[in-house]
Amino acid sequence: MDVSELAGSVLLGLKRVSCLRRVVLPHDAQCVAGPGTEGLVCAFEVELGTRPLIVEGLSGRAVTLVTGDIFLATPGYRESTRFIVGGIPQGGLVPDEKYWILSPSGVVGDLFGSAPLDQAHLGRVTYLGCVHTADGRALTIQEFAAEPAPGVADHGAPVFLVLGTSAEVGKTTAALAVLRSLLHKGNSTVIALKATGTSSVVELFHYHDFGANQSFDCIDFGLPTTYPSERDGISAVFDRALDVCLSIPSNAVLVECGGDILGANVPVFLQRLSRRRTAMKVVLAASDALAAMGARQVLRDMGIPVDLITGPCTDTPTLQQRTQAVCETPAMNMARGPASD
Repeated sequence: MDVSELAGSVLLGLKRVSCLRRVVLPHDAQCVAGPGTEGLVCAFEVELGTRPLIVEGLSGRAVTLVTGDIFLATPGYRESTRFIVGGIPQGGLVPDEKYWILSPSGVVGDLFGSAPLDQAHLGRVTYLGCVHTADGRALTIQEFAAEPAPGVADHGAPVFLVLGTSAEVGKTTAALAVLRSLLHKGNSTVIALKATGTSSVVELFHYHDFGANQSFDCIDFGLPTTYPSERDGISAVFDRALDVCLSIPSNAVLVECGGDILGANVPVFLQRLSRRRTAMKVVLAASDALAAMGARQVLRDMGIPVDLITGPCTDTPTLQQRTQAVCETPAMNMARGPASD
């Protein structure tokens, strides 16, 4: 199609995915054929013959994309240890070339590999072009990033950190349990930060549902994900995230690192966080006792001691006792609380 037709009210009426949730489209915006790079607001068309695809909308609602739908999303990277690996080719996305939706939040790029699992968002799309303002400036998610609160740069709130040995080991479950415990103990204001991994507005809503006053992820600081690992400039993004979260008056800041402790630039984030807080409460979610033991040692080498271990490695009394013994660290299944004999 002629991308010049994607302008004004037509552009404003297109479906948008959750990675664009902070973006405000100007009424005079227009789509222009050109390279698509990370964070640009871009237009895509669902390829003919593609099954209906399910993505996160701006509100977190599941949005269906069908053959021929044109929607707005952004190019980006993903390096999931469980689901999908993909990213942006050198030079950016090329107009009229085909790419893949890599995440439910709407990150688009080349597909390098995926697990043999049904993933409702995974499908082929054609890149059409990027969105420009009337004065010719390309629109990016970076320009809508959050700014630190005025006044005190760091209110000194204690940090509670949740880490995991892989995806799907109960990190969010553990983080929500920590959040409820903090609120139960009278901490009326808790800020939540999903510091690394792939963005998801639904996950942020979980924090709100369980009582967090404000919640943030990488979209709030200008990136669709924190991949690829060892990327340039990621320290500045993490510093900005910490600047924002620590500048808000609160009783506690709850931080969850998505993915595992070696990927998604988690080591860089931990280094930046350790410059701000030398004492933190650390919860490690692990798949089994061996994973817990290895991760505990890796974190110790980083100067981050683990205070509590949880996850599938505590699913039965046998696993819980084994994990606690080999790690010499308290272990508890936070999905159900302390286990009974």
